[in-house]
Amino acid sequence: MEIAAEQKLNAEIVQKAWEDPQFKEELMKNPAATMEKFAGHKLNLAEGQKLVVVDQTDTSTVYFNIPRKVDVDSLELTEEQLETVAGGSTPFCAIGYGFVVGIALWSATHE
Repeated sequence: MEIAAEQKLNAEIVQKAWEDPQFKEELMKNPAATMEKFAGHKLNLAEGQKLVVVDQTDTSTVYFNIPRKVDVDSLELTEEQLETVAGGSTPFCAIGYGFVVGIALWSATHE
């Protein structure tokens, strides 16, 4: 799945969880199956990986995520990623920034 499509899907899942308490409950209980059902396809999780969904909607709590350490020596890039790196563009930052700004704007207008 291309990055923009994945970001769009993630935003749609978040939106549905905000709007549908039953969907949110299912997402918390069984994230992979719920996301696969919503997306209509299997998730691309490596063997042994699990998906964890954390409800961060409590406005009185600030969350800090410690990401996994990436072993850069064992990374394999797709052709698309190699072209991006060779071209010098940084779509990952732009997409991430766009997603955060979009969520912030939505939150500000839907209180």
